[in-house]
Amino acid sequence: MTREHYIPFNKEFLLEQQITAFANDPKKVDGFKKLFEIIEHYYHYESFNLNRNLKQNYALYDPDLSEKEREQFISKSDFPTFKKTLLTVLERGNYYRIDNEALKSAMEESDLIGLNLSIDFNAFKDYELYARGHHKAKEKVTKYFFWKKEVEIEYYDRVLIYLNYSDADYLKEKKVKLGKMPIDPSSIALKIFKRVPKNDLETIFPNAIAKMSVKDKMLLWVPGLFGGLSLLSAKVIPALINMYEAYQTGETIDLLNSKTSLNQGLIALGILGAYCFRQYNNFINKKIRYSKMLSDSLYFKNLGNNSGAFYSLLNSSEEEALKETILAYTFLNKSEKTLTAEELDNEIEAWFKTKFNTDLDFDVNDALLKLKSIGLGLEENGKWSVISLDEALVKIDELWDNVFQYNPK
Repeated sequence: MTREHYIPFNKEFLLEQQITAFANDPKKVDGFKKLFEIIEHYYHYESFNLNRNLKQNYALYDPDLSEKEREQFISKSDFPTFKKTLLTVLERGNYYRIDNEALKSAMEESDLIGLNLSIDFNAFKDYELYARGHHKAKEKVTKYFFWKKEVEIEYYDRVLIYLNYSDADYLKEKKVKLGKMPIDPSSIALKIFKRVPKNDLETIFPNAIAKMSVKDKMLLWVPGLFGGLSLLSAKVIPALINMYEAYQTGETIDLLNSKTSLNQGLIALGILGAYCFRQYNNFINKKIRYSKMLSDSLYFKNLGNNSGAFYSLLNSSEEEALKETILAYTFLNKSEKTLTAEELDNEIEAWFKTKFNTDLDFDVNDALLKLKSIGLGLEENGKWSVISLDEALVKIDELWDNVFQYNPK
């Protein structure tokens, strides 16, 4: 996977790491903590407004609301505004879109369930997948009966699935069956999952149906077809022909040999049938294991559904914004000279690589824009610096005081 903007450490840890440089100056340590506490509250206020915007413009498409409740938002919910705001929140949270090639690859391969899944994409007017963070882990998977093999699985840490369902007329025209899913046509479903295997990504689609792979079909039909034909031609059919010919000519039928040959053929067919049933039963067992894995994913890996997903997204976007601000401000504050965006980017990425052996793509441009927007960052001829800590505390306090301008004075 390519390097991500996502910073895989929490904000408290990063703040503590940055202020260790001023451990001998308690006043400065306290000042940094106060500065970022106010910035955190400011970003939290921004998240509150985004959440209110998302909920209002999503309500008309929320499958968790009743039809009567949704009617109240016919003139209030706006789809383009909802989609734009959602993408803003995802970008702030350092989520990136998973392209169709990655989904196609996942449908062709399988790390854990060993099943091919079929998805009727006609059910959706639009669908998108977004991920953030990744890691690898060793897992034991069953190979060939009772033999288990340890393999390395690549996981997405977080995945958001966005499903914009087609309208009722289109679903009817395409003969799409939503089955027992409690979803209304034209609604939009959102789900967030944690720890999703990269090569089993398709399992989070609610309409994914297990189907036989070419290998499953070969194991079931080839032995059955060729074995059945050979047994019929070698044992059963000759015995029946001999009995029929003897009957036609009036000869005495050798019942003992005919019955023996016929019984042998039927027994062999029975054994072949048992083998075919076993192969089919293996496929059914795979489907059962898939259903259990899916249930476990829904129960243990699901972090939010529909409007409930907004809280998880906004919390992560708020935290990513604060982490980027902490890093950009402290590195510029400690620098003895002004830095270009590229120089700052290289310093921060090198710090993560050296100190935590973490390779990430720090979003320096976004971090600098945040500093500038809250009045802490200064740019001159492509070089960046920040105001002093004392000035920053006054500046951010003024910013927070002016959030609500109810006093005309």
